[in-house]
Amino acid sequence: MDDLDLLKKDWKKQEQNLPHLTYDEIYKMIWKRSHSIVKWIFIISILEFLLGTVLNIVLADDDYWARMEEFDLTEFTIIAYIVSYAITFYFIFKFYNNYRRISTTDSASRLMKSILKTRKTVKYYIAFVLISSGITFLAGLFLIIRNHMRTMEPGATNMQFDTMQWVLFIGAIILVLGIFLGAIWLIYRVIYGILLRRLNKNYKELKRLEM
Repeated sequence: MDDLDLLKKDWKKQEQNLPHLTYDEIYKMIWKRSHSIVKWIFIISILEFLLGTVLNIVLADDDYWARMEEFDLTEFTIIAYIVSYAITFYFIFKFYNNYRRISTTDSASRLMKSILKTRKTVKYYIAFVLISSGITFLAGLFLIIRNHMRTMEPGATNMQFDTMQWVLFIGAIILVLGIFLGAIWLIYRVIYGILLRRLNKNYKELKRLEM
């Protein structure tokens, strides 16, 4: 008997002493990990909402609303707040439903479906934040420029840009918007990306378990 056969024989002896997990035990471990991840997604969404609300209260002081009034943005700001809060509440409710659904899951197939729904909800939420932030930024800038042009005195030339100036202006706006949205995407990538990767790992393990 050569060295390789001796190693194989020794490994088989050790393997017999290792604990062998059953299907139910493996499923329960994956379920616990997935349940914890979805719970944290729900908790983070609530903390994020509370932080945003506190910042809005602190930053939206009298001077802030005076500037909004000066640029004729009061109505736009109030509507933006209402729409943003309504959609954010909707996603928090969806996160809660995902958490409640996964809490009562009793089979691998249902757990896989719950994981897919949770991942899809998070991706939709991040897309909503990016799109709404971009729209709010551009709409606010448009209203500021429009209001400024309306209040200009006849014959004023400080907003009469030539073609090159407009190209530079639009380019600067695109650059600022890109940096702004990139920073938001990076923050959400760090916060939710780690949890989604772990959830995806659980999904793959369940898929192998079902094969």
